[in-house]
Amino acid sequence: MARSGVGILMAVARDVARYERQAAAAHVRSIREAEKQARMAQRDAERATRERARTLREQEREEKARHLQDQEQEVADLNTEIANQLDALAAILPQTLSVCDAIAFDSLRIHEPSPVLEIPEHLRNGTQAPDERAFLDGVLPLRGWRKLIPGARKRYERACDAAKEAFEAALSKWQIAEAERSAKIATLEKEHAVIVSGVEAKKRQRNAEVDEFEANYKAKDPDAIVAYYTMVFERSSYPDGLPHNFSVAFTAASQQLVVEYELPTALIVPRITEHRYVRSSDTISGKQRKDSDIKDIYQDVIASIALRTMHEAFEADQIGAVQTLCFNGYVNTIDPATGRDIRPHLISVRTTAEKFRELDLSRVDKQVCLKNLGAQVSRRPDEAQPVKPIVEFQMADARFIDQQDLVSGLSSAANLMDLNPYEFEQLVANLFGKMGLESKLTRSSRDGGVDCVAYDARPVLGGKVVIQAKRYRHTVGVSAVRDLYGTMMNEGANKGILVTTSGYGPDAFDFSKDKPIELIDGGGLLYLLQENGIHARIVFPDEN
Repeated sequence: MARSGVGILMAVARDVARYERQAAAAHVRSIREAEKQARMAQRDAERATRERARTLREQEREEKARHLQDQEQEVADLNTEIANQLDALAAILPQTLSVCDAIAFDSLRIHEPSPVLEIPEHLRNGTQAPDERAFLDGVLPLRGWRKLIPGARKRYERACDAAKEAFEAALSKWQIAEAERSAKIATLEKEHAVIVSGVEAKKRQRNAEVDEFEANYKAKDPDAIVAYYTMVFERSSYPDGLPHNFSVAFTAASQQLVVEYELPTALIVPRITEHRYVRSSDTISGKQRKDSDIKDIYQDVIASIALRTMHEAFEADQIGAVQTLCFNGYVNTIDPATGRDIRPHLISVRTTAEKFRELDLSRVDKQVCLKNLGAQVSRRPDEAQPVKPIVEFQMADARFIDQQDLVSGLSSAANLMDLNPYEFEQLVANLFGKMGLESKLTRSSRDGGVDCVAYDARPVLGGKVVIQAKRYRHTVGVSAVRDLYGTMMNEGANKGILVTTSGYGPDAFDFSKDKPIELIDGGGLLYLLQENGIHARIVFPDEN
């Protein structure tokens, strides 16, 4: 009994010990499993952290690569823009050499045919008129045994009458619809006729205006010449950023066209030669263009515009109206010393059609070419250093003489052609006296002109001036300019001025090109007189 009790206790102890061992083992396994899960979770977390870090680094690298690419593209775009600007400036002259600048008068006329009337399909295609037979065919004919049926005939006749009434109603409806359709078509035709009439009237008016314009141009009417060349220069296409403002004057007596043209300022030249991306500072920097390079490029632009304008003018001349051309180029800018708006001329050149047509503009050195043409060119155009125009635009405006005709009835507006040589002599002397010269009359010439020696008292720029006036109705030739130059040499004069009531030929302008000689035509003389308070006009007597 005692043994069995001990055995039971031992068995229970073994069971308890086994349970405890199993529980301890299970606990250890659960701890290990938990540790394992923790380690796995930690590894997953570390892996996720590494993945996130890798993704962030890759994103950073990608963003840096994209930023670098964007910056490099921005630099390339900026440099391309600079190159395009320089190419456009360099192409100012070559671009016009491949274009015909003459205006075809036929292109100004309206050639489009009058609009055609488009009638909608539902109005154009009417419906077919109803057919009475189609209505009667729906009535069963009274034949054979049907005739024997009581009341059959009356029913047949009623059916026929009903069919005819239906036909009449359908016909009436169709006629109303056709009348409405015809009325709508008639309305469209009437409206179209009004439109065509207006178009044709506009076409006739435009074409008549063009015919008159062409006739006046071919007759060398000054206003038509000015209008023609205004159109020529308006059609000339320049790069963006360049002004396109100009004035045109034509002196019929001298067959001289004067063009006053606004030039761009030196700001048209890009100040940066190239852009670069600096990685260390993550900035885009530009290399500044040298002042000497800006000056050279700007001088080339000015020369290109001057030569281009003269080329377009001479090439557009269809009737030989322009024998001499003067180009004055100016800029609108600000005087840094005063802060006021100024308009200095940077270039002035005058040449003849014959001489200019000898040039091959595709091969010339622009600066040398202009120098050969006797151009006055600013030494520092980038600083707006001015030159004196060869011809003042106000003195070349042919319309000025026409304006004087408005006061032709005034006693104060004397006709210069009615003055005798002595009176004309006094007028010229009085004019230059009012302009600040100390003039002294010397002798009257056989042709009605007057030689006058004047003195400009200004230091450095002043000196002795020989003035000769020609009261001519015909063009003054080169011989008169040669005579003036000879008088200058004999008198030891610094300058010569030739004044005429008419105009000058191309040879006269060409001879005076490189000499200190100023030629003043009738329009210029009237302008100077008016500026100095002397009202006059020039009316040539009729030739018998």
